[in-house]
Amino acid sequence: MSKKILVADDEPNIVTALEFLLQRQGFEVQVARNGDEALSLIESARPDLVLLDVMMPLKSGYEVCKRIRERPDWSHIKVVMLSAKGRDAEVARGLDVGADLYITKPFSTRDLVGKIKGLLGA
Repeated sequence: MSKKILVADDEPNIVTALEFLLQRQGFEVQVARNGDEALSLIESARPDLVLLDVMMPLKSGYEVCKRIRERPDWSHIKVVMLSAKGRDAEVARGLDVGADLYITKPFSTRDLVGKIKGLLGA
């Protein structure tokens, strides 16, 4: 059974590229374009991993990650935060709210896929 990944980002170019790349790697991919949509899809689809942009409409990636970590039934979900904000304070905040990884944009797609596979044991 393929692992499910939710890509939560409001930047169409990044969403399209990640969706294509991850599907080619055999992952089942869903897309959310804002924080509320991400939480709704997490509830219904129960992804194994969420690629979470920090700056999204309605709810930030930090807020979404915090909500994920507040739910014991979502404790299995891995969270990888993606952000153009790479200062130490932002990285620390992302990890403090429960992200498994914090990756700054731009990033190497090959490295990202490798890290995702590592987190999922794929």
